[in-house]
Amino acid sequence: MAPVTPPDPVPARRRPPGMTDVARLAGVSQKTVSRVVNNERYVSDGVREKVLRAARELGFRPNTAARALITGRFGRIGVVALGTALYGPASLQVAIERATRAAGISVMIANTVEGEPDSIGGAVDWLLHQGVDAIIISEPIDEGVELHVDPSVPIYSVGRSLPQAENLLTGDFNADATREAVEHLLDLGHERVWHVAGPDSWFAARERVDGWRAAHEARGIEAPEPIEGDWTPAAGYEAGRRLLHDPEVTAVACANDDMAIGLIRAYTEAGIAVPERVSVTGFDDIPAAAYLTPPLTTVRQQFETDAILGLGILLRRLPGAPTGAPEPAAPPPDVHRLVVRRSTAPPPNRLDEEPGKDAR
Repeated sequence: MAPVTPPDPVPARRRPPGMTDVARLAGVSQKTVSRVVNNERYVSDGVREKVLRAARELGFRPNTAARALITGRFGRIGVVALGTALYGPASLQVAIERATRAAGISVMIANTVEGEPDSIGGAVDWLLHQGVDAIIISEPIDEGVELHVDPSVPIYSVGRSLPQAENLLTGDFNADATREAVEHLLDLGHERVWHVAGPDSWFAARERVDGWRAAHEARGIEAPEPIEGDWTPAAGYEAGRRLLHDPEVTAVACANDDMAIGLIRAYTEAGIAVPERVSVTGFDDIPAAAYLTPPLTTVRQQFETDAILGLGILLRRLPGAPTGAPEPAAPPPDVHRLVVRRSTAPPPNRLDEEPGKDAR
């Protein structure tokens, strides 16, 4: 009988490097390493770089739980994001993640489901149990439910503020930008501008309706009734099928680019030319907008700028932030966020037109 070969001994698990190891390699005190890890002041750039170099060499990663016990902070921001592939919310989520990573803090994302009862509240509760220093609601939706919050963990929003959240960004971008798009169409000579809106539960959609209506009211024009969509090209297509039978419609402002794409398709199928017979605008400036036929006039959102500005304000308001640190200055207002392309033009000469001629 062949002798039984004993199994190889299991190697002892190597202890992960700690702050003591980093301090020894960098030639500094453990307190100095702690200050660098926690991004505190009173560490020179040269010493900070020496510590970071030693940490990289050793593969050191700070223990989040241990750091929270010592500093009272997790170094982590929670983000409540809408679980959707829609361009606007998805782009904002990516921008926030990049901004937090660049600031040296981690981010934990809890995706919600539109239409699910108390989806935002459930996401907030989950993040609080995971341990975060603050929570950002990146695309607030009105669920009609009051959030139950922890007073020790501040909640912020990017966009319209919920009752329990503070808006990180000032101004009424959605309303102002939509108003600019509608005024562009009115300035071209269109008597009125129809609107394909987003879902009414979205604060952003409500604000864009407000801007569209304000552009008419400022000129003493009665705005037509908006058509509510759901942000999809299919909703824009259905709206287009409704509007193309109305010979008075010469301009339509859509609440996002996807609905504008669907609306243009409906008009094109009916043999109604854009922009010769009807002008169309969108909102977002998705990458495909410049390559449509015709290229789409739309509002360009600046997700990276908004995320960096909002995160800078948040970090300066957290406990433990450097005292007296100035709030970041807001970037100069960009009054040219409307990108004018070839989907808008003056209205057609209607004198010789037969009513509904192209609506067959």
